[in-house]
Amino acid sequence: MTQEPHNVSETVETLEDLASGAEEVRVADVLHKFGKRSFGPFLLVPALIEMTIGGIVPGVPTLLALIIALVAVQQLLGRDHVWLPQVIQRRSVGAKKLLAAAKKLEGVAAFLDRWFKGRLERFAGPRMQKLAAVVVVMLCCTVPPLELVPFASSAPMVPIAAFGLAILVRDGLLMLVALALSALAAGLGGYFWFISDTSGSILPF
Repeated sequence: MTQEPHNVSETVETLEDLASGAEEVRVADVLHKFGKRSFGPFLLVPALIEMTIGGIVPGVPTLLALIIALVAVQQLLGRDHVWLPQVIQRRSVGAKKLLAAAKKLEGVAAFLDRWFKGRLERFAGPRMQKLAAVVVVMLCCTVPPLELVPFASSAPMVPIAAFGLAILVRDGLLMLVALALSALAAGLGGYFWFISDTSGSILPF
């Protein structure tokens, strides 16, 4: 049954429901469960997955970034629902890993729901959401090269998750915070690559 979440806790609970009693969870399952009109969760959920279980698995951050970018482009174009190609919808993640990640996020979700909800809504309107979509696509483009640096691919996922949450709860203040985090993530990415180029190593030390 479609269940469009209204906050992070509901998003995490939906992931737990999907993972409970299953062997794997497909992208198609997530798309059906959240509802195709919910753009916020499809920015937030892949970013959260990358930060919890995906960042240590080669190739997974890039796949998640591709999903996020496809969603962001559709939002930028003004589509009224999310579409993903079948080849992506068939991709899956182990249910036990997803459930463990969701459990870890329960405390974070409760904290975010307490602090971010419906402030400065004028900064969370359609124009700002389109600006967010552009920034998200740019952040997604940084993920594949950052996979060469251990755990660095999570840096752009932090502001992406913030954008997803801002859209989900219509919080303009969080939208502004996400823009600031994007600039910080870009700076960190540049730092990693500067260190990599000067030291001849992919490690940031």
